[in-house]
Amino acid sequence: MAFLLGKKQDGKVYYYLAESARVNGKPRIVSQQYLGSAEEVVARLSGAGAGEPARTQHRSFGDLAAVWGVLERIGVARIVDEVVGPKSQRPVSVGTYLALATANRVVAPCSKLGFADWWKSTAGDSLVHVRASALDHRRFWDAMDALDDEQLREIERRIAARVVEFYGLDVSALVLDMTNFATYIDSANPRAPIAQRGHAKQKRHDLRLVGLGLVVTCDGAIPLVSHAYAGNRPDVTQFASVVGELAVRYRALASDADELTLVYDAGQDSTANQELIESTPLHFVGSLRPSDHPELLARPLSRFKAIDPERLPGLRAFEARVVALGKERRVVVTHSEELHAKQRRGFAQTLAKAQRQLAELSSRLERGRTRRPKTVVQDEIDRICSARWVSRCVTTTLRGTTPSSLRLEFALDEGAVELLESELFGKRILFTDHEDWTLSQVVAAYRSQWRVEADFRQMKDRSVVSFSPMFHWTDQKIRVHVFYCVLALSVARLMVRQAAQAQLDFSVRELLSQLGGIEETVLLYTSDRGRPRARHVLTDMDPIQRRLYEIFDLGAYAPTR
Repeated sequence: MAFLLGKKQDGKVYYYLAESARVNGKPRIVSQQYLGSAEEVVARLSGAGAGEPARTQHRSFGDLAAVWGVLERIGVARIVDEVVGPKSQRPVSVGTYLALATANRVVAPCSKLGFADWWKSTAGDSLVHVRASALDHRRFWDAMDALDDEQLREIERRIAARVVEFYGLDVSALVLDMTNFATYIDSANPRAPIAQRGHAKQKRHDLRLVGLGLVVTCDGAIPLVSHAYAGNRPDVTQFASVVGELAVRYRALASDADELTLVYDAGQDSTANQELIESTPLHFVGSLRPSDHPELLARPLSRFKAIDPERLPGLRAFEARVVALGKERRVVVTHSEELHAKQRRGFAQTLAKAQRQLAELSSRLERGRTRRPKTVVQDEIDRICSARWVSRCVTTTLRGTTPSSLRLEFALDEGAVELLESELFGKRILFTDHEDWTLSQVVAAYRSQWRVEADFRQMKDRSVVSFSPMFHWTDQKIRVHVFYCVLALSVARLMVRQAAQAQLDFSVRELLSQLGGIEETVLLYTSDRGRPRARHVLTDMDPIQRRLYEIFDLGAYAPTR
């Protein structure tokens, strides 16, 4: 039952719209809404203007609320605090700080120095109550200092187990790959040995790198294992660390450990790595370097047969047995028309560039425009021809001895190009210990690698779910940064998967953009005393936003009257 309730303060009566109900058999006021003084109520009813908002504020709501909902369902803050222990003298627990950092990484990546300003622009204070002083960047740093490597591993294990259980992930097929990220850590900084110069996959050879290995599910591309390592270490050297952790962690997670299959590429191939994975309960699908098995490449295309024209159009294959990585193995040799065409176009561009550079060098030498000795000029020729397969198809001859007498002759061997194309283009050599799988099953498993590659591309998107910017300069903080960046990727992928289950197919950026369109408007009313009264309402939603509102249960966080 609703009724008007007057409360007297400092000799003046202020009115509330109250509602009562019986609670445990006794009448109780269950809700009350402030209406104002008698004058304010009359002015509002008469339309005289006193009831109109004086100003408004707009804050982002939908994207942050959806992310926070996933973090709460996973129980991230609780899991972190269970591992780290009591919050001690901190105003906010370590788990809450990591959850906040993760939410920021998903929605609008920024530095810890800029976090407080970003938080003010959101409806975050209605999701988690944190004092403004607690959002100082130094508080985040203190929380990050409370975590060591072993605690991070244990936290990731528990979160992964919770994600698999709560979301019902299929972990029977997992994909492993590795990449690195460029950082702006000063070269003279001795406190970040994890950041080293190496083979930069973002082509920033002038910057120090941090390596990252990921194991993700084929079901939604959800990261389940991460491994940060020094950027100057080859990927193949990190395989043992990732697989060892995977074997320990997921033996208990898979409903049948004998059915868990790991997919990886030729970059991880070594006899030691293969012996390691075969010592675990894991099955595997990998690839071999084609150049190591010329006898397989020499098989004529007539040997290849279509294996699944509907699911794998344009792909043909045959199987064989060869000795590779220490023992005889079942291999599947594939030829893809699409890959063949791409490699032909790519190599044509590479050849054209090399020929252009050689022609420019030849012209300079012809004009006597060099003072460099023959050895230096030969080094430049070798560099030009070092691009993949170029030296096999282009012949070069450097004549002369003194700089002024040097002359370059080069020619393209069309026969070599044709032979290269017939031997290598469009071909892959896969191997597996699944003796009972069909050829199409082996190929389909290997092709699932695009999922982890898509995750790496997402982490290099500077707008959402991004590794950058990273403003940390010590090993320990960099590892914590990597942890919550991977966790942010997990949250984003879980959201995309949840939307897809409701027949809404979005990329991460598209989904966050749709959710970001659901904003909160704060209507501020002037009052004759005290602070302005505020009313919080959500903006209008289109049909897709309304569906997302329901899918992610945003009503649990939405403002109520």
